[in-house]
Amino acid sequence: MLHSIIIRIAQSVGVAFLMSLIVFVGVNFIGNPVYLLVAADAPQSEIERVIQMLGLDRPVWEQYWLFLHSILHGGVANSFVSGRPAFDLILERMPATLELAVAAMALAVVIGIPLGIIAGYFYERRFAKAILTGSILGFSVPSFWIGLVLIMIFAVQLGWLPAGGRGTVAGPSWFRSSFVTLDGLWHLVLPATTLALFKISLAIRLTAAGTREAMQLDYVKFARAKGVTEPRIVVFHIARNIMIPVVTIMGLEFAQLIAFSLVTETVFNWPGMGKLFIDSIKMLDRPIIVSYMIIIVLVFITVNLVVDILYTLLDPKVRLSADPK
Repeated sequence: MLHSIIIRIAQSVGVAFLMSLIVFVGVNFIGNPVYLLVAADAPQSEIERVIQMLGLDRPVWEQYWLFLHSILHGGVANSFVSGRPAFDLILERMPATLELAVAAMALAVVIGIPLGIIAGYFYERRFAKAILTGSILGFSVPSFWIGLVLIMIFAVQLGWLPAGGRGTVAGPSWFRSSFVTLDGLWHLVLPATTLALFKISLAIRLTAAGTREAMQLDYVKFARAKGVTEPRIVVFHIARNIMIPVVTIMGLEFAQLIAFSLVTETVFNWPGMGKLFIDSIKMLDRPIIVSYMIIIVLVFITVNLVVDILYTLLDPKVRLSADPK
C-alpha cells in the first residue's frame, strides 16, 4: 500500500503542475487586468507603470516560471488587487468553504443513505416509491433557485433564519468555524441545505439501487435461511456491502462541494473560496485564479487517495494497485 501511495503522490504532483500550466496560460488570454485597476482617464505612463509592477510586460512563459519559482521557494505570487499573497487569501477563505461542504455532506449521509436503504428494501411499498420520486427534485431543480426559494420562505416571510453571511465564528486563528457558535450554525442551515439536496438525492438513488441488487444475492438469501434477523441482514450484510460504490461517488461529490459551491456561496454571500474566485474572475486577478485551481486540483487528488484507502478498510480484497503479493 505504501508503494502505491507514493506512486499516487508522484502522479499528483505531475497533474498539479500540468493543470497550473494550462490554467496560467489560459487566463493570460482573457482580458487585461490593468484596465480594471487604473482609472479610465489614467495617462499612458501610469498604465505602463502598473504593467511593469505586475510583471505583465514579460512573456507568458517567464511569468509562469516566476509564479512557479515563488511557490517552490516558499513564497507565492501576490494578488493584483490586494497585493497580498494569493495562497494566503485563499487559505483564509478555506475554513468557510470546508464547513459548508462538511455540513452539506453530513446531511447527505445522515438523510440520504438511510432513506435509500429503506426505499430499496421496501421498493414495492408506496412510501418507498414516494422517496424515489421525491429524489428526482434534487436532480431537477437548480441550486441557485433552491437557495432563493429557501431565502424567500425561511428568511423573508417566516424570519426564522438569516438570509446570508457566515455569522459569528470562533476557534483558533488558523481555523475559525461557525460550528462552535449558535449564530454560526443558524447562518449555516440554509446554504448547507441548498448544497445538500442534490447530494441527498444522489445518495438515495445509489443506496436504493445497491440495496435492491444486494437483496437478490446468494449471501443474503443464505443469511435468511440460517434464521438471521432482518435488521441484522440489513446492517451487516446489505448496508456494509453496498458501501464501496457509495463511498466512491460520495467522496468525489465531497470534492465537488469544495470546488464548485460557487453559486451557493454567491447567493448566500458566504465568504468562502468560491466567492473569492468569482470576484477574482471579475477583476481578472490571475494569481488568485491560478492558485485557486491548484488548490482545487490538490483537493480532488487528496480525496481520491482517501477513497482508495477506504476501499481497503471496507473490503480487504480491494487493492490500490496490481502490485504482486
